[in-house]
Amino acid sequence: MNKADIRQMIISKLKKITDKERYIIENALLKGLVESNLWKKANSIGITISHGFEWDTSDLIKTAWKQGKQVYAPKCLPSEREMVFYRIENFNQLEVVYYNLLEPKPQETKPVEKNSIDLIVVPGVVFDKAGYRIGFGGGYYDRFLADYQNETVSLLHTEQLVDCIPIDSHDIAVNHLLTEKGLVK
Repeated sequence: MNKADIRQMIISKLKKITDKERYIIENALLKGLVESNLWKKANSIGITISHGFEWDTSDLIKTAWKQGKQVYAPKCLPSEREMVFYRIENFNQLEVVYYNLLEPKPQETKPVEKNSIDLIVVPGVVFDKAGYRIGFGGGYYDRFLADYQNETVSLLHTEQLVDCIPIDSHDIAVNHLLTEKGLVK
């Protein structure tokens, strides 16, 4: 199977998860991350604003703010095919962009140098145990992480974990995988 086929197969599975199951999984992911040493050591968190069937990140963001952590959300720059993280201090600093995604308003937020972010929560659809992932196909995170030097973690359901995925030379593995059952790597 190619990446697109694997992505579609897992998205189909994720969309079948009931609201009750989703609530239980998201709470386990939140608890697992917040109680981890990765989170405890991080003063700054890079995290996407979840959308659609993705695991909800709003409670993680609120928890980070409550704990005095700096929160940075990405803004994609399609013309340059790159991504920049901006510090957000509330959800009002976000705007709806293409595909109904929420991203920081550059006029109300400040960009950050990537390596000043202690921990980045990397989204994805499918993962293997080595930390390689299939995202949404834009390659933004792989390009961003190519020279990122700090910790990365992805939040996933065990259904999103497969033995092997096709890997391209530009793919970047995440350092840690966290499922509803705990850290995998």
